[in-house]
Formats: sequence, C-alpha cells, structure tokens
Amino acid sequence: MFKKILIANRGEIACRVIKTARRMGIKTVAVYSDADARAPFVRMADEAVHIGSSPASESYLIADKIIAAAKQTGADAVHPGYGFLSERTSFAEALAAEGIAFVGPPVNAIAAMGDKIESKKLALKAGVNVVPGFVGEIDDTEHAVRISEEIGYPVMMKASAGGGGKGMRLAYNEKDVREGFEATKREGLNSFGDDRVFIEKFILNPRHIEIQILGDKHGNVLYLNERECSIQRRHQKVVEEAPSPFVTPKMRKAMGEQCVALSKAVGYYSAGTVELIVSGADPTGESFYFLEMNTRLQVEHPVTEAITGVDLVEQMIRVTAGEKLAFTQDDVKISGWSIENRVYAEDPYRGFLPSTGRLTRYRPPVEGWTDDGAENGRRGVDGVRVDDGVYEGGEVSMFYDPMIAKLVTWGETRDEAADKQIAALDAFEIEGLGHNIDFVSAIMQHPRFRSGELTTGFIAEEYPDGFTGAATSDELKAKLAAVAGFIAAARSDRARQVDGQLATHLAPSSEWSVKIGGKVFAVELDEDEITVDGQVLDLAMEYTPGDQLIEAEVDGEDIGIKLAITRTGLRMTTRGSIHKVDILPARVAHLTSHMIEKIPPDLSRFLICPMPGLLVALHVQEGDAVEAGQPLAVVEAMKMENILRAEKSATVKKINAVAGESLAVDAIILELE
Repeated sequence: MFKKILIANRGEIACRVIKTARRMGIKTVAVYSDADARAPFVRMADEAVHIGSSPASESYLIADKIIAAAKQTGADAVHPGYGFLSERTSFAEALAAEGIAFVGPPVNAIAAMGDKIESKKLALKAGVNVVPGFVGEIDDTEHAVRISEEIGYPVMMKASAGGGGKGMRLAYNEKDVREGFEATKREGLNSFGDDRVFIEKFILNPRHIEIQILGDKHGNVLYLNERECSIQRRHQKVVEEAPSPFVTPKMRKAMGEQCVALSKAVGYYSAGTVELIVSGADPTGESFYFLEMNTRLQVEHPVTEAITGVDLVEQMIRVTAGEKLAFTQDDVKISGWSIENRVYAEDPYRGFLPSTGRLTRYRPPVEGWTDDGAENGRRGVDGVRVDDGVYEGGEVSMFYDPMIAKLVTWGETRDEAADKQIAALDAFEIEGLGHNIDFVSAIMQHPRFRSGELTTGFIAEEYPDGFTGAATSDELKAKLAAVAGFIAAARSDRARQVDGQLATHLAPSSEWSVKIGGKVFAVELDEDEITVDGQVLDLAMEYTPGDQLIEAEVDGEDIGIKLAITRTGLRMTTRGSIHKVDILPARVAHLTSHMIEKIPPDLSRFLICPMPGLLVALHVQEGDAVEAGQPLAVVEAMKMENILRAEKSATVKKINAVAGESLAVDAIILELE
C-alpha cells in the first residue's frame, strides 16, 4: 500500500480524498495556489506545496509543478480528483515516467474514453447505441451550420474534451449555431486546452442516467447501480440521486452489463462513470444511448456510496496498488435512497448569475462527516452529510468552480431523503454572497420532483420566468406570523428591560399586526397561548435577541428559520423562500395603510454587468442602433461565457468599458439613449 499520496486538486474533493487516506494510514500532500493558501484542504493535509498563482492555468493545470511537488515530498501516488488534470493522458504518462502511481484508470482507457469524439467512435464499433450526430472534426462555423442542418434541429454542440457543463451549447436554429459555435470552442480551449467541437442530435424530453463502474487490474469490472442526474441548469448538474425513480431492475441490469462490456473493451480499471441518455418518449425506458465516459471520480459519487456502503476513493487507491476487488457483482446492493444537492455560489433571484465574495457566515447543518470505515459512515450524521472545502471568512473566487458544498442526505425512502434535504437546507447558513439554497429547497418540495417525472428540461420548464422563491401556503405564512409575533414580543420585552421602564417579564397581553407576502395577520400572545387571526396555534420555540437561526415547532411541524432584523420587522428565510415580514403593534398598524411604497428606479437603459468577470467582447459602438434581444456584450465568469442582450430597442449613447477589462458586479458597461 502507498505511504504518501499527493492530491492534485483543491476544495471539497481534496478534503474528501484526505479523509479516506487518513483512515487508511496514508500520509497526504496538498498542492495549492495563491487563492487557496488558507483553504481547509491545505490545513488538513500532512504537507502542502505552493504551486503558483490563482488562475488554474498557472497552478493546478501545470503538470510539471505537480510532479515536482510529488518528487519533493516523496509521494508515491497522485490522486487527481475530478476536473483539472484528472483526464489528461499526458499527466498520467508523465507520472509513470517518474515512477509515481496515478490513482485512476490506465492511459489507454483515458485516451479512448476521455475524448468524446473518439469514445463515440469506439462505442459505435462495439455495437453500443449512440446518439445520432457528427463525430468528426468540424472546420468552422459554416461547416457547423451545414452539419446541424443535416442532423436536424435541435442539436447540441459539445467541446470534445469538455465536462462539468462547460463547452456545451444547445442550438434550435442556424442563428443559435452561429452565435454559439465559436463560444463553445473558446470554452473548450480555456477550460480544457482543446478547442475541438462535435455536434449531435438533442434528444427531446431526455433523462440523464449514469452508471458507476468499478474495476481492478485483474479483469474484474462491476457496476454499482445508477444515478439519476436529470435536473440540470445550463447542462450542469444541480440535483443527483441514487437509485433513479425511473430505472427498473430490468433496465438497471441491461444498462449495467452494457457499460461493463464497454469498460472491458478498453481494459478499464479504477472508478469511472458511463453517462447515458434515456428518451422520455419511450415509456419502456429501453431506448438509452451512450453519451460519454468520465474516466475519473464523479462529483456526485457520495450518493452511490450512501446506498451501497462502498467507499469509492478507498477502492480507487486499493485498485491502483494492485489489489483485487474484495466483492462481486452479487454483493452490490441498494440500501435506501440518497439525494445530493450542489450548493452553488450563484443568485437564483437574479437569473442564477455567478456570485463571488467572502463567506461572512458559513454554518453547515452538520459539521462534516467522519470517515470511520463503517458502511453507513458514508451517510454522514443522522443521514445528513456535507462535503465542502470552504470556511467562514474564506473567499469564493472567480478563478474556480462556483460550488460551495455538496449536501447529501440518506433515508429509507426517496421522500425521507428529500424531507431531510429540506430540513438541512433550512439550517444551512451562508451569508456574504448569493447562493442557491432556496432554489434547491424549492425543487425538493416541487410536486413534479416528488412524482419522479424528471427530464433535463425540468428547471427550464418549471421556472420559465426565473426563480422568485418557493410557493408558500397561507398555512405556512400563518405559522411564520406566530413565530414573528413571538419574536416581536420578546424583542419588545428586552427593550423595556434595557430601558428599565417596566417589569422584567412579558406584558400580560401583546397584540401585533404581521404582514407577510401581502397578507396581514392579527397575532395575539398571552401567558398561555398564541392566536393568529383568532385561531389558537401550538408554538414551541426558544429565542434570544441576536439569534440568526431558530428552530420552532408549530402545531407539530418542525420549521427551521434563518432570521435577520430589518428596519420594519424581520427577514425570515425558510422552505426555499425569503419572506419580508413587517411587524407593528396592533394599535398603530392602521397608520401604515396609507404609506406610499418606494418604486425602484428604471435601469433598463443601462447594460449592467450582472457578476464580477472579464469583458470578453463588446459587439456595439456609440451611436449604433440595437434591437431588443440583440447581443451587446460577452462576460466570462468562472470559465463560463455569458451573453448580455439589449432589453429594448434603442441607440447606444455611451460606452463605459472596453474588451479585456475586469468588471465588478453592477458595473455599467454601456448606456442607451
């Protein structure tokens, strides 16, 4: 067994590998950039080596620096995690030349399956169903247009070396191809150093199913069931679960055996994932197609670990060391249900724009999980597991992926796992930047999600006008009003104590007017009960002024609420929605009925940068006439290009920025007449 492993990665996956290595008695080495000098994974590792400045192209993507760090520290193996160099054959070959083991599959398998164009050719040759498309190299935009018209719209343009949702564009017509082809090439080059693009037919109403593969160097290859990864935004996974609510035992066997056969064809060993697309138009589920194989550990691997009890990181290390798999296909079972939500630094209330900045408050619902080697240890604390690599006071920078953490839950049933997600998300405190906690909580509550009727179009179809918060019932609003009334009374009592004007106990009665979401509730408290609009509610909670997270039980329902004090009352965040709560003593509430609400200014004549990023292109000049929907500029943030369009027809009055300039959030790029 290896004595020391270097992790050629960062963030949560580096922390994840360190935990298992530590349990196995293996020393670890972290490599880090300037941006990650104080990151948790650097502190967790036994040793750490600085490898360059913040951009990945100057640190984590430079193989020579990582190999030099391995030699310097005496590491006898390197775990690549996912992304960065994890699927670079040249990196694995360079390690081999230095006598350092690569914790991953053989070079020939990476080469054959890591390249999406070559892998499709290989799958075709092996008789595997693949999505119809063009698997050769594409010369230019005109060639891409001709190919797309031959295949038939809609089509998907993909960077050959792409992954993680980067380098992908969906085109419904020629205009989309012309706008997106060059951007796809640039994203492929910037993120993966390869600008080749291929085009394939986009399957309508598709489900994204993937099979976890695990093999050893002795010819044994197993499948560890499937994961459902259909809920995506911009082709990046948001929610993953195992098993899939769609896959039957018959489908699972057919998919698994086909993926094993494909893996054996390239002599695969280590962990890997075969991604499949299943046509929603086929109710039998038998129409599944090979998309690609990821020759590495997947971001969503914890849900597989939770239902099988298999530590995939440990198995990767043991396989690389030459050990045989200690279990067979018949030993692989499904126990319960697991769901993973990716907590991203993005603002769903502003069109999911990337959000960078400092985590002024970061309190996960559980303090990580301990890898103690037990099968159910992969399920975290009481079925809640958080995989993260950030800390309170740390920064989520523009240089890397926007994922803050992975929240994983396990339950005996799918509904139980989803309910645990909702409760854990309510208790997950993040401040300082935008995040998607409310959004993923809304998904967990959505009737369509609960039914299991999923496609990759779920988010676009269910939130066509963007996200404004989860739907909130009047019943929940009434319960929040009760909590708000209790807090108002406690704060009022505290104020009286500080002033020394009255006794130190709550007044015998307290009446409040509580406004939530346009609805006004009359809340009354006395020594024995609390009523909302005349209805008695059973409320149990503790509150001390200054508390930012409270747990309340209202009529037998547990509710976790994140709390902030505002000028007119409270801001209460729970169950996937932010509630502005106005609170006044009932005797003065009538005075507010004639107050004029402030109308926000009209900013439609400004093109405002929606996130910190690089202005890649500016398509207009002063004096140009533009039409509504016309592309005006392209801003790159977190390796993704975002096209900014005109909201209305107008003339460009003034240009305030130039291509190549780094912009802050809300910076004015140009002004219209």
